[in-house]
Amino acid sequence: MFPIRDHNPSQQTPWVTYGLIAANIALFLLTLPLTGDEMLWARLALYPLAVTHGELLWGLLTHMFLHGGILHLAGNMLFLWIFGDNMEEQLGHVGFLAFYLTAGLAAAAAQTLAEPLSPIPMVGASGAIAGVMGGYLLLFPRAKVDIVAIFIVFFKVFTLPAWIVLGVWLAIQIFGGYSSPGDQGGVAYWAHAGGFVAGALLALPRFLRLGGPGFWARTHGHPPHPEAVYAPTRIPPVGR
Repeated sequence: MFPIRDHNPSQQTPWVTYGLIAANIALFLLTLPLTGDEMLWARLALYPLAVTHGELLWGLLTHMFLHGGILHLAGNMLFLWIFGDNMEEQLGHVGFLAFYLTAGLAAAAAQTLAEPLSPIPMVGASGAIAGVMGGYLLLFPRAKVDIVAIFIVFFKVFTLPAWIVLGVWLAIQIFGGYSSPGDQGGVAYWAHAGGFVAGALLALPRFLRLGGPGFWARTHGHPPHPEAVYAPTRIPPVGR
């Protein structure tokens, strides 16, 4: 199951979200044809072991603009597209950029602390985007999110509140962090979990300025504006 859209339309143009998506796509295309030990992708990745020894520290920032493949890139950009515009609206353009980069740094720190001797490179915007999701959950826990569930030969779209979609996602990251061997590569679960928690904490001042629990009481956890209404989605079975 994965989200495809929310019912929380932004009231302004999310220029920073668009810019981040463009930057990630551009750097993916730039590094795609490069090969060899000195390729740009490898030099800009995050290496927890190197950071532990105070080396290649730029990877704490640059890793969040690199991706290991087209599906990795597409998945991350979809999540940023869905949740980024609303957080940008709440924090402002400059504030959202600072929020995003700080969440990404926190995600990198979490992964480094969890696996300080790992020589495996970490790349991807998912830690920073997890921060966006953490902030979104704090501000809009009951915003409607459409997810696609795949049942072998057909697809079905469900609408669920954000607290279920994002809460289940966080639980999967924590479970994966505890159950996956840290020396075999794969998904950087602790970066995801760390970014998510950091995003919720970074969004806390905005939440309190809006009234804290009183904001939830006024909006019932929904966006403070009319939600988007979509026509029923019909996805035909595979093969038709």
